[in-house]
Amino acid sequence: MSNKKPIRLGMVGGGNDAFIGAVHRIAARIDGEFQLVAGALSSTPEKAMASGAALGLDPARTYEDFKTMAAAEAGREDGIEAVAIVTPNHMHYPVAREFLKHGIHVICDKPLTSTLEDAKTLVKVVESSDGLFILTHNYTGYPMIRQAREMVANGDLGDIRVVQAEYPQDWLTEPEDNKQAEWRTDPARSGAGGSVGDIGTHAFNLLSFVTGLQTEALAADLQSFVPGRALDDNAHVMLRFAGGARGMLWCSQVAPGNENGLRLRVYGAKGGIEWDQEEPNKLWFTPFGEHKRLITRGGNGAGEAANRVTRTPGGHPEGYLEGFANIYAEAALAIRAKQTNTPLPPEVVFPTVQDGLTGMLFIQACVNSSNENAAWVSL
Repeated sequence: MSNKKPIRLGMVGGGNDAFIGAVHRIAARIDGEFQLVAGALSSTPEKAMASGAALGLDPARTYEDFKTMAAAEAGREDGIEAVAIVTPNHMHYPVAREFLKHGIHVICDKPLTSTLEDAKTLVKVVESSDGLFILTHNYTGYPMIRQAREMVANGDLGDIRVVQAEYPQDWLTEPEDNKQAEWRTDPARSGAGGSVGDIGTHAFNLLSFVTGLQTEALAADLQSFVPGRALDDNAHVMLRFAGGARGMLWCSQVAPGNENGLRLRVYGAKGGIEWDQEEPNKLWFTPFGEHKRLITRGGNGAGEAANRVTRTPGGHPEGYLEGFANIYAEAALAIRAKQTNTPLPPEVVFPTVQDGLTGMLFIQACVNSSNENAAWVSL
């Protein structure tokens, strides 16, 4: 935790009853690096004001719309330094653009946008702004994922040959009956991808983050199993990587018995690793021809990359909220480095707007491939 004053944070979206908004607020304050001071918490003015009051925000800094908030906060001497965007996907681009225009740093939930066109435009907006852009692919903040990334980079697995990622859930097995499900299955708000955009992007980002491999092409088979559903709820994707490695990705929100089954397996010429999000403090490593070894968060086998984002001693579980908090902690380091014009240490890593664009290219390629009977499509 820094000895400096907390970074003044605003939030767009995330009002009463919004799950992800609460997650971001918890993550932002775990290390004391941020203080929420302003918000436009709902597209409904009455709910926006009520949500601000429930969070104890100053009524004068609780706004009915994000454009008013961006202009007002930019004009204040004590205005926000960063904003968290926790809206449905279709609002990510216009909100980010507005705050970046004022040089306010953006911390945005994934995916980057709802359309590839908006994603490409947002990259240009970020490049021309003084503001930073951090995308909260929170699983990249897990200590054992940092451990896996370090092991791959160090050559512990040798040349990577096979990568398998999966992310099954079951909560959309029946027709949507709640707010969270309703917008995620609406193309106008979610974008072209259903499960492939909501959770497939997480699996794709994770395998890319850990392996460092660049995806050259994919072949995808997308399904909408629930009658009348406009977007996919299941996807099988084959991947071809630069250098010759191959991969498979499965995401599904209609797989009964699976709650949040994000899993990653990476196999190289010298060994393999396996990680399960529901057991996030464990990483299995098997050198070829030797016994399987368990590396635990905070344990003797963990390296520096994992230890620097570990908060509690081994055996005390860390997971979802701490993973989010690690992204916010990295964001704080980046923001402070920007403010003081000092170099950012190379060990500080977080998903950027370019990672978000790659995710949008992945979604569009999956949709295009599936529309062409699972033909191979270049990214």
